[in-house]
Amino acid sequence: MKRTPPSRWLGFVLLLLGGGLNALAQSWSFTGSMQQARLYLSATLLTNGQVLIVGGNHRGVPGIAQAELYNPATGTFSPTGSLNTGRYSHSATLLANGKVLIAGGRGSSGSLASAEVYDPATGMFTVTGSLSCACGYAATLLPSGKVLFSSGFNGTNAVTTAELYNPATGTFSLTGSLKVARAGSSSTLLTNGNVLVAGGVFYTGTSPNQVPHYLASAELYNPATGTFSLTGSLNTARSSQTATVLNNGNVLLAAGQNDGANAGYLGSAELYNPASGKFTVTGSLNTARILHTAHLLASGKVLIVAGNHFGSIASAELYDPASGTFSNAASLNTPRQGHASALLTNGQVLAAGGYESQLGNHLGDLASAELFH
Repeated sequence: MKRTPPSRWLGFVLLLLGGGLNALAQSWSFTGSMQQARLYLSATLLTNGQVLIVGGNHRGVPGIAQAELYNPATGTFSPTGSLNTGRYSHSATLLANGKVLIAGGRGSSGSLASAEVYDPATGMFTVTGSLSCACGYAATLLPSGKVLFSSGFNGTNAVTTAELYNPATGTFSLTGSLKVARAGSSSTLLTNGNVLVAGGVFYTGTSPNQVPHYLASAELYNPATGTFSLTGSLNTARSSQTATVLNNGNVLLAAGQNDGANAGYLGSAELYNPASGKFTVTGSLNTARILHTAHLLASGKVLIVAGNHFGSIASAELYDPASGTFSNAASLNTPRQGHASALLTNGQVLAAGGYESQLGNHLGDLASAELFH
């Protein structure tokens, strides 16, 4: 009988061990907890490597003012300055000067048009100009340093309004209007400097009997002209998806919801190619979800974190652009939705806060935080 050389057996064993070690290396572990349980918060990586936690809800209190800082070196959260207006479901944008623009959202008085700027040097928030519309816009930092606010809901319906924030003057001004009124769309800065605004929803009828209509259309905002133009359409109409720019410049749009089967939860994903202006279908997630987050890792893969699928889920997935497929990653220790996450300078991912629910039953707001490594 022909014997297998020992070197081949050794290679096979090392291959198995390597796969096991890779699997073990991919895990979630608890880190320090926030001072305050909160959901619908924001988490922004600062230039000093710390993470600014702002706003959120807790036990029905609409809008937390106290902010916190997460220090990856110590794995702890500590209080920093307080917002002038407590808010949740707001936008948080790291500006070119290292400060953070907090805009819109909702508070105790309802939808907010006000905005504030956090200065890491002082740990203080200062009021800046206000949006013309309390619309809960998506926010995107432009190469010029200005911030584009587009696609939102004015309390009655989706809007076509778009605005620009100028950090130099601390003011907002109107820019070109979207071609299609939409809320809940993704807004993504492309490598060519344009902004892709995709999907979303608008409504017909009057409250409380409004009917949602989910959108497959997409638009491009050109900062040079201040105008929007239609581009290719999604293969599946969707809202509340994540949109992540890959290393090749394409954009991965993953999951979300529409009015289809499975209670509207989507597991499908698509790729937008800026060169062709077209969307193509790619592999599907293993678990359909909304209220998830996504981050491009140093490996070039995209990590999809938690979310909602008939209740909070702990599952995470990795998208591999080379194969166009999703694979299950290590699961979080706590199911969460309405959380915030941030990619740290050391390559780890921080997931913080959110809440647990199952089949419509709210099980509790979360102060806990976890690291993916």
